[in-house]
Amino acid sequence: MRKQTIQYTSSLDALLAVAKRLSVYENHQKMDSEDFFYQYTQGVLSDDVLFIEWANDYRHYLALRQEIEQRLNYAA
Repeated sequence: MRKQTIQYTSSLDALLAVAKRLSVYENHQKMDSEDFFYQYTQGVLSDDVLFIEWANDYRHYLALRQEIEQRLNYAA
């Protein structure tokens, strides 16, 4: 599998792109990302490639969201 790198012009653009990917996982697996991530980190779910990618995207989503929230709080 070849790794693809995408560059975004802003953290908000990146957040939206990751949120869209999370939505695809959620619709396919019939589970929201927060529930999935909890089960995954508790070892309930396997280390299937799909789950690893979903977990990585969710971690990225959380980091981006935190970054944007910090910027908004700083600007306020």
